[in-house]
Amino acid sequence: MLTYPHIDPVALQIGPLAVHWYGLTYLAAFGLFMLLGIRRLRHEPFASITGPGAWSRRDVEDILFLGVVGVVVGGRLGYCLFYKPGYYLTHPLEIFAVWQGGMSFHGGLLGVIAAMLWFAHSRKRPWLQVADFVAPCVPTGLAAGRVGNFINGELWGRFASPDLPWGMVFAHSGSMQPRHPSQVYQFLLEGLLLFVLLWLYARRERRQGQVAAAFLVGYGIFRFIAEYFREPDAFLGLLSLGMSMGQWLCLPMIAGGVGLWVWAQRQPVAPRNAPRKST
Repeated sequence: MLTYPHIDPVALQIGPLAVHWYGLTYLAAFGLFMLLGIRRLRHEPFASITGPGAWSRRDVEDILFLGVVGVVVGGRLGYCLFYKPGYYLTHPLEIFAVWQGGMSFHGGLLGVIAAMLWFAHSRKRPWLQVADFVAPCVPTGLAAGRVGNFINGELWGRFASPDLPWGMVFAHSGSMQPRHPSQVYQFLLEGLLLFVLLWLYARRERRQGQVAAAFLVGYGIFRFIAEYFREPDAFLGLLSLGMSMGQWLCLPMIAGGVGLWVWAQRQPVAPRNAPRKST
């Protein structure tokens, strides 16, 4: 049985300026996305697209900027809508109090989808092509975020058997019983394992939409599994069928990913440099 080491959330203090580990994990996530995005330019079909639709480093930079905006705005609005709609309906100004905490991955995902739709429209590119480009570059950022969760000692797991060698006591949780270090589980599943599987899958050219679909299914399944070890939000607890809010939000994600993959498999292979159809 281990004890949470109470890591100082401030990595560096210079006078009144405090640099938090959590902020550094976000910077790491952005840096990893940029690095992987540049490497992704070498993968097919992106490496062979020429003309106005050709991909470049500038595209990676623009997607990163729009994605950051989508994560922050979507993550915050998603938390308010999915987890505490009643509270924020009566306290609407507190929606902007992001320093008080409260972000939702599924809301952030919707925000990123909106950002990719905007990017695809502005560059006159197929939206699913953009989604396929972005998807394999995301899991390492999720892994970095889970490192931040662990450093902050938040989102701890459910109670574990005292015999579990890696069971961890989070004293600030209000209990001295060992818990599952669910942040580590999510780091390994939704971060590292999903990245390896998705990156290998995406290295070979797939039908448009299938890489994005694989991300939806993969993340949905791994998050669903991890939720069985993560302590549900105290103000929500477990919902219908003994599942958490995170698990319920993963179900449409998995179903949508399966549906998208099957739909993409049935589509004819489009020429790489074909002009985008107007809608």
